[in-house]
Amino acid sequence: MKRHIGMVIASIVISAVAALADPVLVRPADNGKALVNPMMGWTLNFYSNHLSNYGSKLPPSDTLDDFPGLSCIYLRLPWGQIEKEQGRFDWSVVDAPAQRWIDKGLQVAFRFSACESFMRYATPQWVEKAGAKGHNFTVGKGVDDKGPFWEPDYNDPVFIENLDRFLAAAAGRYDGNPNVAFVDVGSFGVWGEGHLWASTRLKYDAATVKKHIDLHLKHFKRTLLAANDDFESQSKEIIPYAFENGLTLRDDSILVQPPPNSYFHAAMAQPFWPKFPVLLEHEHYGSSVARNAWKPEIFLRSIEEYHASYMTIHWWPREFLERERDLIDKANLRLGYRVQCREASWQAEVSRKDTITFASKWANAAVAPCYPGGHITFTLKDAKAGIVAVFVNEAFDVRSLKVAAAGQAPEQSVTSIHGFAPNMPAGEFDVFVSVGLADGTPKIGLPVHGDDGHRR
Repeated sequence: MKRHIGMVIASIVISAVAALADPVLVRPADNGKALVNPMMGWTLNFYSNHLSNYGSKLPPSDTLDDFPGLSCIYLRLPWGQIEKEQGRFDWSVVDAPAQRWIDKGLQVAFRFSACESFMRYATPQWVEKAGAKGHNFTVGKGVDDKGPFWEPDYNDPVFIENLDRFLAAAAGRYDGNPNVAFVDVGSFGVWGEGHLWASTRLKYDAATVKKHIDLHLKHFKRTLLAANDDFESQSKEIIPYAFENGLTLRDDSILVQPPPNSYFHAAMAQPFWPKFPVLLEHEHYGSSVARNAWKPEIFLRSIEEYHASYMTIHWWPREFLERERDLIDKANLRLGYRVQCREASWQAEVSRKDTITFASKWANAAVAPCYPGGHITFTLKDAKAGIVAVFVNEAFDVRSLKVAAAGQAPEQSVTSIHGFAPNMPAGEFDVFVSVGLADGTPKIGLPVHGDDGHRR
């Protein structure tokens, strides 16, 4: 008799002597739900440069648990908000909000900018007083001796020396930290976006921008770094340089302008996405809607063309969720990776003296590879949900599953044969499937009903 409690796919009988029985064949259906998995998902713009935008207006107890697919909290703010005095770092401005979501098992990400169009000293004022050169500017005008804002000379040795120290301090806390998904190279350009059109409008050579990439590489040796697509505004050498040095690509400009200029750099993403998760951010939602640039179908198309893994919520998150829930649900079916177990089979009854064969079919139904990778595991549990046996296919990694257009993901057939532990008890057991580490620990959530609470 097969047990069919809520989490069970099917069962298997382990006996002293196997009887002839038809094999078990199951075809799990995709449940259509959002997945929260490593290296993919929705990113909440907690600070969007301003301390008051956007997630920062949420009550401390509101961690957006009802936002489907939210996996990462993005803390983008000026260097000057953290190191107001030389060598004194006030990290609480990021640690407090970060811990709200880390406590829920999510990750955080960072960008530390050196120039903003709303405050004079995104780079701390003490850096200028220490002798760093820079320029006053007025937004829309460029360099202006009487301008209200200040942008450093991105080549200035005093600026570089102190930026180096700041990045060393940041990396000391966050490099290799498993709670951190990625860090942007944000020290060049207004808003950290790699362009200067809203600041001084000056032009820098490739060597200067590479210097800022190299500073981040010097300190962040283990955490994923991201280069903004607008680095290209300074030199076409920069994006290839970023790729060659293991950075991924970020584009903050989805739906800023109405069609046909909804975005520009999908082609730029093509070398990146087979190796690294591509990061997108849509325009401030309200501003995009107001200028008739917000087009849900083009939003979804950008995910497809960039093969995007992350999408940043650039608005008040509760309003965005209320107004765009249908769009969010559609995006969750394609954003990042979506590993599906399409079919699985095994002997209905087997002797402990023999071997068991698991045959299964797998596909990745989203736009990006499963970058963390993982091994297929079949776990047997007894009637009290105790783990009795764990069978890992170490020869196959779901990272190799190919991506394709919606509805066209190719299937990969996988077979593995396993023996039983000498002390394996006889009985009837429930079969669970998972994807994760080579020791059988589940790491990748699957879109099937019946999760046991541990991704099996």
